[in-house]
Amino acid sequence: MDELKPEGYSESGTPIYKYEPLDRDIEPVMGDAGTVSYIDEHLERFFDDEDITVFHEIISDKVHIDIYMIKANEERDFHILLTSGLSSLPMNVPQGAENQAYAEIYTLLPADWKLSQEDFENEDNYWPIRQLKTLARFPHLYGTWIGEGHTIANGNPPQRMSPNCAFEGVILLAGYTLGQEFTFIDAGEKVISVLSMIPLYAEEMDFKLKKGRDALLDKFDKYNISEITDINRKNTCKKKFGLF
Repeated sequence: MDELKPEGYSESGTPIYKYEPLDRDIEPVMGDAGTVSYIDEHLERFFDDEDITVFHEIISDKVHIDIYMIKANEERDFHILLTSGLSSLPMNVPQGAENQAYAEIYTLLPADWKLSQEDFENEDNYWPIRQLKTLARFPHLYGTWIGEGHTIANGNPPQRMSPNCAFEGVILLAGYTLGQEFTFIDAGEKVISVLSMIPLYAEEMDFKLKKGRDALLDKFDKYNISEITDINRKNTCKKKFGLF
């Protein structure tokens, strides 16, 4: 695999990678039993079986991506969506980041989020799953990688995730709501990072590129932005008088 090289750097020194739409045939694949096994074992450490549902992918390209859902309950007022399949292959990480070659991604949704098959016909309900599946397949399609602190826009040029929300991208972070033990999976010969997907407004993506991840997280702390998706949350980097 070719060495991964950025096309440039942001004002904060963050490497920038750009990708053009692919003109290729689908590479159909089946699910990987090993991936399913270690995801199952990991979730069983934290949740009851009856709370776990799997949305199986019917047609897969390059890697087979399923989505696990752990339902909200009396003790947990949010749903958890977790990818399964991104870690079935190593990502093309740059030199020095070999310990980040394997990952899966999760996101947290409020307990009243509509998650039935019928609800998914409405993009306002389905976009978190679409985004998870897109992100999980992305590094393998493009021969690249995704890791903690990376921001990924929703398209080029970026566009809204759905008609009812103004998010245009995401940042991947080390999660905290579920505890540190949840953020790593020991799969024997490899360790898998479990990254949290936080939706971002366009201004927040721009701010992160200019000022860096830590500056954006300071904004999140200031306005108490949680891991649980809130489509009406404050835009922490809304410009005022031309300034952040």
